[in-house]
Amino acid sequence: MSPVENPEHAIEVHLDRLLEERGMTLVELADKVGITNVNLSILKNNRAKAIRFSTLSKICEVLGCQPGDLLSFKPPS
Repeated sequence: MSPVENPEHAIEVHLDRLLEERGMTLVELADKVGITNVNLSILKNNRAKAIRFSTLSKICEVLGCQPGDLLSFKPPS
C-alpha cells in the first residue's frame, strides 16, 4: 500500500490534554476558532488528514500554545 493510500500517519494531536489544562470544552474551542465541532473532533481524534495553517494558527491563538504543543511526531514502530 502506498503512503497516499494508507490513512495512518505518524502525527499525534494533543488537543484533549490542552483543553483539559485550560478547562475548555471542544464546543467552546470550536466556537472561538470558527470551525464545526465535527471538524475539530476529527482533529482531536487523530483522524484528520490535513489542517489549514489558518486553523492551526487560530487554535494556537485561542489556547495560548505553540504548534509543537498541539502536534508531535511519533515514528512508526
